[in-house]
Amino acid sequence: MASPGTRADDEDLGVEEALALVRENPRRPHEDPGPSHGDPGPSHGDAGPSHGEPGPSQRGSGPAHRGPDPSHGTPGSSPGARGQAGADPVRATSSGAQGAARSPEPSGPHHRATPWPDARAAAERAARSAARAARREPVSVPLDQALGLTLAAPLTALTDLPSFDTSAMDGWAVAGPGPWAVRDEGVLAGHAQPAPLTDGEAARIATGARIPPDTTAVLRTEHGRTDDRGRLHPVREVVHGQDIRPRGQECRGGDQLLPLGTLATPPVLGLAAAAGYDSLTAVPRPRVDVLVLGDELLTAGLPHDGLIRDALGPLLPPWLRALGAEVGTVRRIGDDAGALERAVTTSEADLVVTTGGTAAGPVDHVHPILGRIGAELLVDGVKVRPGHPMLLARLKADQHLVGLPGNPLAAVSGLITLAEPLLRTLAARPAPERYAMPLRDAVHGHPHDTRLVPVVLRDEGAVPLHYNGPAMLRGIAAADALAVVPPGGTRSGQEAELLDLPWATAGIGVCFT
Repeated sequence: MASPGTRADDEDLGVEEALALVRENPRRPHEDPGPSHGDPGPSHGDAGPSHGEPGPSQRGSGPAHRGPDPSHGTPGSSPGARGQAGADPVRATSSGAQGAARSPEPSGPHHRATPWPDARAAAERAARSAARAARREPVSVPLDQALGLTLAAPLTALTDLPSFDTSAMDGWAVAGPGPWAVRDEGVLAGHAQPAPLTDGEAARIATGARIPPDTTAVLRTEHGRTDDRGRLHPVREVVHGQDIRPRGQECRGGDQLLPLGTLATPPVLGLAAAAGYDSLTAVPRPRVDVLVLGDELLTAGLPHDGLIRDALGPLLPPWLRALGAEVGTVRRIGDDAGALERAVTTSEADLVVTTGGTAAGPVDHVHPILGRIGAELLVDGVKVRPGHPMLLARLKADQHLVGLPGNPLAAVSGLITLAEPLLRTLAARPAPERYAMPLRDAVHGHPHDTRLVPVVLRDEGAVPLHYNGPAMLRGIAAADALAVVPPGGTRSGQEAELLDLPWATAGIGVCFT
């Protein structure tokens, strides 16, 4: 669920506005308006609260290790946490997440990062700007591919439902008062309309079968008995019209079943099918390319000789699909700056996600490449642990890059902080409702930064999990949610904002294929 600060009330792109943007005409082919400066995000030099002075909009804190290191780099052994961010010739915006002017400050390894809620708001605004620039048209999507999409047109009944009088139960269709003589031929679902009944006559009928004309009621199987002569008797009172679903009981043709902006959940797909739809008009999925960096990564076998398994290659694509994205390229590039630059500049996705290389180590190439290609840096470091050296950059007016740290849990933090609000807004999904629960145990906090801690949900509240260091996945693999821990930590029993994981919400976030 979204936590406080996720949405700026006066700036958030609502579902209606997002749908309106999608319905506009697309821009001309090959038109490239270049980076937009009309929707600035947090500045590279954040003149707001310093790292040592948390501002009022901060909601959480905490390092995965407890050192109060305010540097851009998050310590760790996995790719992407290789050093501290240095000065790179990347253009930065000049206004903050809440629209207040921010003066530039000298760049360097200790430049001020963006408060966590402001970073999420900046990602939403970036998506709003991209949606306006791209002006994507709605798409017609077959029902079996529409799970998780947002309806770009109302779902209107194409016919009456049910389209004819049907039996609600197995039993007998009866006419007039009993007892009844039972026909030899029964009535089954899927067959043409049966012959009319006459008073004193009954016919065996299956659930969903068409009601014979002149039927008085349906007598359930358990409510009737036959005598020695084969005549049917009721064992309780028969009420006129009982257990008959009349034509149009659920809707009439032309009724609006669901408004535009509805998320296509499994029941929505079922309703659309029942109403006669083969496809739905929906907001297209945001397209994402994933670039996995690091020469030290193995794709199979056990770690050895300084090499480690790539955890993010298997983790990121299904997580991004669960956020509603269409994942295109998943490419392992290693630490090749030229290959990374070619991959970034040739991608046609709405969002490019990189792993590692966001700090300032000898093979951390993301910042220099963004500088060379003239990208606009919207978020450069976030006051959150783990995941501090994440970034968000505008590559083109309708294309962005989210740079995730290489440490696995730090990368998850980056997904939730920057990728989730950006993809949700592009897909015109509504923001989740915010909620909080008491934490069963006390949680240590970082002195200045938000901390995201894996938890499981129990009757007594949220239980913090161990193994929550930036390079660890053992905690998040067992988690239901992430707790937003404010600077300084939380006491046992104190409420904390919770962010549900897509597959733990019992909602439609899960769309892994």
